Amino acid sequence: MSNKNLAGVGASIMSLPIEGMTCASCVGRVEAALRKVEGVGSVAVNLATERAEVRPRRNATVERAALVQAIEKAGYDVPAQTIELSVEGMTCASCVGRVERALRAVPGVTQATVNLATERATVRGTAATDALVAAIDKAGYDARILDALARSGDDDAASRKDAERLSIKRDLVIATALALPVFILEMGSHLIPSMHHWVMDTVGRESSWYLQFLLTTLVLLIPGRRFFTKGFPALLRLAPDMNSLVALGTLAAYAYSAVATFKPGVLPAGTVNVYFEAAAVIVALILLGRFLEAQAKGRTSQAIQRLVGLQPKVAHVVRSGRPIDIPIGDVVAGEVVEVRPGERVPVDGELTGGDSYVDESMITGEPVPVQKRAGSAVVGGTVNQRGAFTLRATAVGGHTVLAQIIRLVEQAQGSKLPIQAVVDRITMWFVPAVMIAASITFLVWLAFGPSPALTFALVNAVAVLIIACPCAMGLATPTSIMVGTGRGAELGVLFRKGEALQLLKDAKVVAVDKTGTLTEGKPVLTDLEVVDTFMRADVLAYIAAVESRSEHPIARAIVEAAEKEGVVLAASAEFESVTGMGVCANVEGVRVEIGADRYMRSLGLDVGTFAQTAERLGREGKSPLYAAIDGFLAAIIAVADPIKESTPAAISALHQLGLKVAMITGDNERTAKAVAARLGIDEVVAEVLPEGKVEAIQHLRAAHGAVAYVGDGINDAPALAEAEVGLAIGTGTDIAMEAADVVLMSGSLQGVPNAIALSKATIGNIRQNLFWAFAYNTALIPLAAGMLYPINGVLLSPVFAAGAMALSSVFVLGNALRLRGFRPPLIGE
Repeated sequence: MSNKNLAGVGASIMSLPIEGMTCASCVGRVEAALRKVEGVGSVAVNLATERAEVRPRRNATVERAALVQAIEKAGYDVPAQTIELSVEGMTCASCVGRVERALRAVPGVTQATVNLATERATVRGTAATDALVAAIDKAGYDARILDALARSGDDDAASRKDAERLSIKRDLVIATALALPVFILEMGSHLIPSMHHWVMDTVGRESSWYLQFLLTTLVLLIPGRRFFTKGFPALLRLAPDMNSLVALGTLAAYAYSAVATFKPGVLPAGTVNVYFEAAAVIVALILLGRFLEAQAKGRTSQAIQRLVGLQPKVAHVVRSGRPIDIPIGDVVAGEVVEVRPGERVPVDGELTGGDSYVDESMITGEPVPVQKRAGSAVVGGTVNQRGAFTLRATAVGGHTVLAQIIRLVEQAQGSKLPIQAVVDRITMWFVPAVMIAASITFLVWLAFGPSPALTFALVNAVAVLIIACPCAMGLATPTSIMVGTGRGAELGVLFRKGEALQLLKDAKVVAVDKTGTLTEGKPVLTDLEVVDTFMRADVLAYIAAVESRSEHPIARAIVEAAEKEGVVLAASAEFESVTGMGVCANVEGVRVEIGADRYMRSLGLDVGTFAQTAERLGREGKSPLYAAIDGFLAAIIAVADPIKESTPAAISALHQLGLKVAMITGDNERTAKAVAARLGIDEVVAEVLPEGKVEAIQHLRAAHGAVAYVGDGINDAPALAEAEVGLAIGTGTDIAMEAADVVLMSGSLQGVPNAIALSKATIGNIRQNLFWAFAYNTALIPLAAGMLYPINGVLLSPVFAAGAMALSSVFVLGNALRLRGFRPPLIGE
């Protein structure tokens, strides 16, 4: 099938999304444009769903690209869609490059990225899915579309991975059992003189070679077959990969040895030797490397598996007045669900009855359980503690917070960092370059090598082919990304865009919004001091009774404080708001006046009693209010947005990371500077509108360098977009996922130093992997080619080359897995 997505007899109806239609005449224009496309039989355009359904004529073919072009020519748009595919059969970085090139060649594809570690391709554009699958198939790999369930780690995918691991393990056992006698017979004879004599005296050279031939043939035909069935077709397509290198190397050693065994007269004098052990042991060692890779790759994705495992399988839904157990996928939004002690919350919802404490550490990274009562929101996947409660489902299926987290983590794991572009450019030409290097090695040794030159030429060329397999290069970046982003999810740090993982480490200054980021985002009563002649509880009751008549945030904070202390509010009468001064009312016959110092002075009251307290409040950026009861000055009050308990430690951690911290806020300058002074913030930009925050970030960038901006992700959207990296502080259930590059699930600032430290650790890990992969391969190719032979007579056996190649991949995976033990600067207490 052509990769142009031809549709004809028996083909399903082609469906295209359309943007820009506003009325029935738009529908008519789109239908008319589509009918003009050659091969189109019938067209149905739906304004409500904004989709066109196109059926080709009998025995006709229609190109999807032609339909898209017709719609765009009519003045409408076909929006790009993102399609995820599972790709099987990739073994190295060159495979990744070939699949990407095949996908980008499909008409309508605007972007295609392939990840070797996750074995997935992400494609953006207007191309049809069957065209994408056909393109991958033509490139020599197997592909299938991932639906929503598959993307969340379905059992079929896990089963396939397990089957693949078992297949490699089985082949490894067979290859080892068959290759071991070959290795002992040949290499043992070379290394141990007495064993050589024993083999010659008992088995004989000819019988030994026949036995080695038989065992090596079985190795290549059974466990080694996978290299030939994939490697040679790739070679014929002029797109050699790792399998091609292994197939060529082992076949060369095997064929030469077979000729030496059965037709020795064909070879020049002095060159009759066998290298069956090289062919057999190479297969066994490479299978060992692949098995260790498969095991390690399974561990790199454990974060996603754990997240998927947090979703319960069953929910206790109340229907017809009684609870029944139904699969989680059958729960409908709005239904009432029972949650029993010790169970995981099945879906996102709001408590309708009961109360308990819920462990939300999987969402926020904070280990302390949170109290929940009627009206509280809960998130699916969190763990109920001792109490029982009912909830009304507010989000189910793919709309839950847990499902969104899984999607974000998978998107980040599948993304390509800017650093990967360099790797892609190199690996595209790496395998052909290795084959050329092997050919040059063979010719140089054949022309200038010592006797037997043919033997030396063959052995060294095979060593070059085997040692240079670019497996480690393909795994160096994606495995670190997978483990790093997975560890971030466990800490409540979600990298919405993979690029943020690289860019965040370069930040020189962290700019933060004040309200809701440094502070709780909600005013509370912070100070209440009374004169000696009044009781605090009585004063609070009088003040709250008056403020209960007002909807001002300060008033609400005072009332909430009184309610928390169990104060019963009396009725107030004759409530009056005195413009620019304050408020007053009668409470149980007592006159109560609340307002600024100027209001008290207008009443003839001296506020000097509280001079020291007022001065302290001013230093803290708080504006004091005063209360008079029955004509006497009774108390000084302060309502403020308190700093979160975790903020000072977070600011300190950012400073320890060598970063400057700036606060950008719309609050008044006096309050902002007071808060900054208390927290040790380096720079303050106050009294700015959202547009002003963008300008402030530009100034900070000019002064210090790359800026990371931290805000609530909604009001701060322009600033989040302007900064190199935008971090949105979420609360677990209300996350501005579209506004930022990084989402901090915890409501505290502590996620910021954790995210930056994780970025530094992950990119450092990637650089270590890339250095090892590139430096290792680059350094060992000359060694395998025999560069040291003229100096000290050292040659690298193809067997050791295979072991070194396998070690390279295992090292990269093992190094990436170290990120699972990443310890953040701050851990929720």
